[in-house]
Amino acid sequence: MPTQQRIPVWVKSLDPLSQVGLVHALRQRPEIALLTDADLAARQGQSTDQHTAPPVIALIAVDSLDSAAVQVLRSATQRGCRRAVLIGSTIDDDALMAAVELGVSGVLRRTEATADRIVHLLKSAAAGDASLPPDLLGRLLGQVSRVQRHVLAPRGLSHTGLSDRETQVLQLVADGKDTQEIARELSYSERTVKNVLHDVTSRLQLRNRSHAVAYALREGLI
Repeated sequence: MPTQQRIPVWVKSLDPLSQVGLVHALRQRPEIALLTDADLAARQGQSTDQHTAPPVIALIAVDSLDSAAVQVLRSATQRGCRRAVLIGSTIDDDALMAAVELGVSGVLRRTEATADRIVHLLKSAAAGDASLPPDLLGRLLGQVSRVQRHVLAPRGLSHTGLSDRETQVLQLVADGKDTQEIARELSYSERTVKNVLHDVTSRLQLRNRSHAVAYALREGLI
């Protein structure tokens, strides 16, 4: 695979053994270009076009999404990582919501974190897709729905502003469908679906499609 097509990945774990293990597993994958702290600093100093340069993916492994882990996620953004994949031992509902709000586009349990699954999540993140285990996605949607019902709705806090097409696409994303499935169901091209999601996330200043779904549900848009 040509170098320019490799996915740039910055790995960070609060556990040194996990850090070594992840780096070792990914170093052998031709799809991945591992970046050091120095590499990130050098990229930040370059005047590259953020729209054409491959997005740097932060791969972050934690036991739980505590304050230290949240700081790592924020630091990744500050260092120029445009997307993040999280591997966690414990992922409760609050942690899941916090991860989405912080821009995490892929979540994987540590017990399920094989090299192939990690690479699959990294590829999805690089393509702008989100990937959550089905049970975690269900919990996320359930939580934001509860927020809408019990917190926002009684206060009249709902907004409009999405087109019919944007609403349809977000509803299908919420149903767990990927770009290809959405395109087939709505008779759109995959490019059109990606453009719709890009327009929504850009206009509402959201980080990825998971964040867009969470926002839309929370605000009563879908």
